[in-house]
Amino acid sequence: MLYVFLIMNLIAFTVFGVDKWKAVQHKRRISEFSLLILTFLGGTVGAILAMMIFRHKVSKKSFLWKFGIIILIQIFIILFIKFKILNIKMC
Repeated sequence: MLYVFLIMNLIAFTVFGVDKWKAVQHKRRISEFSLLILTFLGGTVGAILAMMIFRHKVSKKSFLWKFGIIILIQIFIILFIKFKILNIKMC
């Protein structure tokens, strides 16, 4: 499971970096939808690191709103799973 997490974050970091490079080069970009899907599927840490290191998508408010909503959804999913597992173990 840890390997999947690491690989997903490495992919997200790389894709965000490639999109920043494409933006600078005025090339065809990676869609925001694709970036957000990578984030949702477990690449949150890699996406955040890429946004900070490459200064990518940090001033686009609409993207940041969607990004924040994805993080909140992930937190709720993690808490739901955590409490569901705790309730099962207590029975």
